[in-house]
Parts: sequence; structure tokens; C-alpha cells
Amino acid sequence: METASRPGLRERKKQRTRDALVRAALELFTANGYERTTVDEIVEAVDVSQRTFFRYFAGKEEAAFAVQEMTESHFLDAVHRRPPHEPPLEALRQAVLANWDTVGEAIESVVPIELHMRTFQLIESTPALLAAHLCRQEGLEEELARTIAEREGVDVDTDPRPRVAVALFGGVMRLTARSWGAGEDFSVAAMRELTTSYLDQMGPALATDWHTHDGGGPGRGDADGRGTDAGTRGNTE
Repeated sequence: METASRPGLRERKKQRTRDALVRAALELFTANGYERTTVDEIVEAVDVSQRTFFRYFAGKEEAAFAVQEMTESHFLDAVHRRPPHEPPLEALRQAVLANWDTVGEAIESVVPIELHMRTFQLIESTPALLAAHLCRQEGLEEELARTIAEREGVDVDTDPRPRVAVALFGGVMRLTARSWGAGEDFSVAAMRELTTSYLDQMGPALATDWHTHDGGGPGRGDADGRGTDAGTRGNTE
């Protein structure tokens, strides 16, 4: 029993060390700036060696995106678990909303949500990190497009619809994240509410005619401005 338990204990210790390095790195990045923070400062904060740091990360950039990589992995898993009968945009919508129901706990197991949010703001304002972020997003969207194509039984290289649907969804999510970052409520609940609100506007935004004849504002797909699911599906199927 004792021998069998050792690998589990070792893995937990490794995970605790990695999490501590991530938290220390993000705290230093957000307090002092990404470029001005050194690996020496990160390892000193955790009281480990540089060798230990590079056992877990190729460099500072990898540490900066560690939590974001975890959230992306959670989201991809959620997409794969969606029922096959759901239309593409509905599957993406339900996956991201379901993801926000569970990913907050995963983030909090490594860093506070508020630190994660400050890291997002740091990425947006640091040219080197922003370039890496955009490159990562392109890779994520390509993986999502291929997942959707496989779900729908189409060839992603000859049928443009999977990439178009993911580009639309990805644009809405980037807008949502920027709005969240510009606000004052960094809670998961606030992010989920914003996500729902912005996704609800995809149908009205895709409507042929934004003009209304009842005195309502542009983009009102129905009486409460939420649009209809059919409106979204009609443009993606």
C-alpha cells in the first residue's frame, strides 16, 4: 500500500510546485511588468531552483499562459461532450456556458480569479504577450473548426462553414472578454452573464434588416431584443 501511494504523492507535490510557480509568476508579472520580471525572481519567490522552473516551463511566456491553457482545455473538452444533434453555434454556446459553470473552481485551485483577470489585462497591454495570445487563439479556433467539421461530417478544407462559424463565435468571445476586463466585477458569474448577453445578440446581428418599425433600436430580433435561435441557426446550417 505504501509503495502504491508514492506515485500519487509525488504527482501531487509536483502539481503544488507548478501551481506555486504559476501564481508567483503571475503576481510578479502583474505587479512589476512581464518584461521586467526575471525567472530568478520567480524561483526566489517559491524558494526553488531555476532548474526546477525549467522542468515545468520552457520560459516565462509559458508560465504566463498556464492558466489560460487550462481554461482552453476545459472548453475544448466541453465542446467534445456536446450532444451530436446540436447545431454548430448552439454546441459552442452551450459548451462555453457549461464551461463557465465549472472552470472557475479549476482556476481558483491555482490562482484567484482576480489575478487571472489582471493577467488577461496584462496580456492585452504587453505587445510580446498579445502577439503570442493572438497566435494561440488562431490555433484554438482551427482546432475548434476541425472539431465542428467532424461533428457535422463535412471536410473543413473544402467547406468554409466550420471556420466561418468558429470565427463568428471567437469574435463574440473576444468582445466579451474585453468587456469583462474593462468592468469592475471579475467574478465568474459576471463573465457568464456577459457571455450570455453577447451570444444572445448573434441572431439579431446576422439579421438581414436591422431597421425596425415599432420604435425599437437596431438589432432587436424579437420583443426583448434577444433574437431567436432559429435566426442564428439559419445562418450557420
